[in-house]
Amino acid sequence: MPLDGSQRAELILPHVDALAKCFKSQVILLNVIEPVHVLSSSAPVDWVETAVEAEEVENAEIYLHRIETRFQEQGIQVESFVMDGSPVKEIIKLATEEDVDLIAIASHGYTGLARVFYGSVAVGLVHHTDRPLLIIRANDLT
Repeated sequence: MPLDGSQRAELILPHVDALAKCFKSQVILLNVIEPVHVLSSSAPVDWVETAVEAEEVENAEIYLHRIETRFQEQGIQVESFVMDGSPVKEIIKLATEEDVDLIAIASHGYTGLARVFYGSVAVGLVHHTDRPLLIIRANDLT
């Protein structure tokens, strides 16, 4: 289950909780840190990927540990991973390595130009994974 630290992403948690209890499943949590791309002055159009900071990794681990604890308190077996790279590629990579049965994700529900500018992990997964998907559309939180 990919999580980015947002309330929207966490809307998937009750659904995963219910499925894990029903099927006595293990839950795998994932936080993918996307490296920042900056324009380099060394070439006309050269994007350089900056290194992921140790502090970002530590914050992601703390965040996932908090969610792990919530699942463990309910008797659900859980494991978490922090990876860096493209979210879609890293989700698919981990799903393959861990042989997951289902990828569950909350989608921000971007459409039109917003999807073009912000991208969509859910759409990327729909087009590139061979795993079943549970996608919950996260409506705007007020």
